[in-house]
This record gives sequence, C-alpha cells and structure tokens, in this order.
Amino acid sequence: MPPNPPARCLPQSALADLADVPATSRWVRSGGTRLHVLDYGGPGVPFVVLPGITSPAITMDFVVRELTDLVRPLVLDVRGRGLSDDGGRYDLDAYAEDTEAVVTGLGLDRPVLFGHSMGARIAAVTAVRGKVALRGTVLGDPPMSGPGRGSYPTALTAFLDQLAQAVRGTDADEVAESWPRWPRREQELRARWLASCGREAVMATHRGFAHEDFFHWWPDVPGPTALLYGAESPVVTAEGAQEAAGLHPSAALVEIPDAGHMLFWDNPPAALAALREALGPMLT
Repeated sequence: MPPNPPARCLPQSALADLADVPATSRWVRSGGTRLHVLDYGGPGVPFVVLPGITSPAITMDFVVRELTDLVRPLVLDVRGRGLSDDGGRYDLDAYAEDTEAVVTGLGLDRPVLFGHSMGARIAAVTAVRGKVALRGTVLGDPPMSGPGRGSYPTALTAFLDQLAQAVRGTDADEVAESWPRWPRREQELRARWLASCGREAVMATHRGFAHEDFFHWWPDVPGPTALLYGAESPVVTAEGAQEAAGLHPSAALVEIPDAGHMLFWDNPPAALAALREALGPMLT
C-alpha cells in the first residue's frame, strides 16, 4: 500500500454524465455523513437501490430507468463512493444506518429495498434491524463468504489495481479487459466513475466479506423477499443457493441464466425480467 494513497476524484466528464440521467440529486445526512441519492421521481412505490462495492449510483441507471413504470427508483451513492462523503465506518450496521437515514430523511413510505452484491447484504441487514417499515426486499447475488466459509472470489488486489487504473486515468477499452461482457456504455461509465470510490471504503468492505456472515441475517429477513443469483456466479454458488433456500423456505430464489455475479451487466434482459417479476407481490 502506498504511504499516501490517492484521494477520490471525479473528472469533469464524469460529472457531465449526470446531465443524461433522468433523476434529481437529493442529499441526506446520516450522522455526520452526507449522502447523495439519485431520485427518479414518479408516483410509484419507492424503490431504494443499494449498489455494489465499487458501483456508484449512476452505474445502476441502465437498470432502474427500465423500472420507472413500476416504481420510483432512488439509488444511493453508498458512503465512500460517488458523490457521498467518506465515512469513518464501513461495516454493515453503518451502511444500514445510512439506508435508514435515506428512508426517513426523504420521507419514503414503506419502500422496497433492492441491493446488488454488497448492497444485497446491506438490504438484508436493514430489513432485519426493522427500524424502518419496508414492503419487501430483493437481494441480487449477495456475497456468501464469511467466517468459516470460503473467501470472496475476487481478491482485494484486483479491486485495488482497478482503482489505481481509474485514478491514473483509464478508458472503456481498459475496463473491457476486466469486464468484457458489459455493454459499452457501462464500461465507459465505470472508466469515468470508479475513481470516486475510496480505497479505505473498498478495503474495509472487502474485509467485511470475510468477517461478516450473510447467513447470520438471512434467515431472519422478513418477507416478502427474493434472492436473484447468476447461474455462473462464483459468489452465489449452487451450494450457496441451496443453503439459502433451506434456511429461508419462504424466500423466492431465482437463477439468472447466462450470468455471473454481475447479473444486469452480464444478461440485462433476463435479470430485468426476473427483478420485475420479483417486485410484483411487493407492490400491492
């Protein structure tokens, strides 16, 4: 680790991306941490989206803009990412407190929570804490690593190498070397926005993948809840999905074909169709 890791940064081109997003920036405080939320508006049920470890809110735009006929999406820049402040803590309880602050600070009436990867773990913990009323939760390929379990399949060095590339200055072609299946626009957004993710936030979250056990919370997630996972995911394996089904028999488990961990990036049509179906019973 360098003695003075580079600070988070955003190029002008990244900020310009916001002009093409049909959402309004909203701001909420969670303790002393200022959080940024992209609010897509509309009369639908609030749908709070919690992205993954190195995914600022804008990277979920291509997903949520396909859902505005069903819900009112609100996508959080998780602390230490995007336009949100750094936070002194990056454990699941701190992330859940931030989610609760979004719900209460924006006056959201019984939202549905949706999280991908790290965000799925946050959604599960928020639901179990029970401090805000929810209509339901959808978890997308949550990391199932933890104490006494296998390690998270992507090494920390891979994340840090990609962060270093972003801070140095990268482009969609270089991003495609790591994520060749992604749509071109999403490769371009990652190239511009990855440098907004803080090194300490990523390191602490990755440590949490080893020390915080998803299965500690999962059996107590109140229904209705659904778990979407990639058929080729190294994060939610067939064995992990089987264990999850056994521990929470009332949950809907849906396998996304031809997709790895990055469900919506790997197979957008199938992942979106599964998400829309999972939302059905939560919107009544």
